[in-house]
Amino acid sequence: MKIFAIRDESAAVQKDLAWLLYYEMEKRVYIELPDDADEWETPLLLSSFVKKGERTVNSYWSRVWVQQRIVPTDRQNIGQVLKDNGLKEYDEFELLLLSMGRCAQDDYYLVPLKEQELPLQIQGRFEERIEDVISLGRNTLLVFFRDGMIRKCDLTVWFRDHSRFSILVKREDLFDGVQVETGGHGVAWDENLSIPDYILHWYGEAVPLVTEDFRAFAAQRIITAGEAAEILNCSRQNINDLIKRGRLHPVKMTSKSTLLLKSEVLRRNWQ
Repeated sequence: MKIFAIRDESAAVQKDLAWLLYYEMEKRVYIELPDDADEWETPLLLSSFVKKGERTVNSYWSRVWVQQRIVPTDRQNIGQVLKDNGLKEYDEFELLLLSMGRCAQDDYYLVPLKEQELPLQIQGRFEERIEDVISLGRNTLLVFFRDGMIRKCDLTVWFRDHSRFSILVKREDLFDGVQVETGGHGVAWDENLSIPDYILHWYGEAVPLVTEDFRAFAAQRIITAGEAAEILNCSRQNINDLIKRGRLHPVKMTSKSTLLLKSEVLRRNWQ
């Protein structure tokens, strides 16, 4: 993961207005806003989230913000632009870095940071991200948070108030396809159908696990070493090596089989 502060070059006093997080393997971008974000200081597209009281900008709108700052794909001489900048193909993030986020429309720019340089309020959000999720059917998710909290989230009211999710109410098979968003920022069914982590934390009811919940988790989120190799696009030998080096932690390991948490395997692509 690469981290950047978003700052305003025209400001008399330089400060971080937001933070851009880029997950390289999955090419996903998220923007975090400070708890005390000022609507008038925040970049225009992002200020709408401040108005709504939201502090994490989902991957869709974060990507739109990036796209507004780079050369568009339909530019007439895009091929020459890429060649002049040493790029073999169109890559939104690489184009963003060429100018460190600067564009002619405003004075915002990016500054590289290390994770430990982030404010404590942002580091704290990482601890509350989502570790895993499974569908329990009937508009309900079982959500596992990194801080150890497990919540059962009945999303009936959320779906009623957000009409774009109506397809999930009509099609339980689609609802069952829920996945953890890159970095644990929320859950999603596709790029335009996502719910942030803090909403699920708020909607959820803290409950102890019961047998059927555990069975559902095991069925959906425990995978074999062969399936892990397919996800990471590597060999079984590489999976065994990751296990030996303590990079993957089997749920169960015998002479004939190895079972792993799917969420831990997926996180290898987020690093």
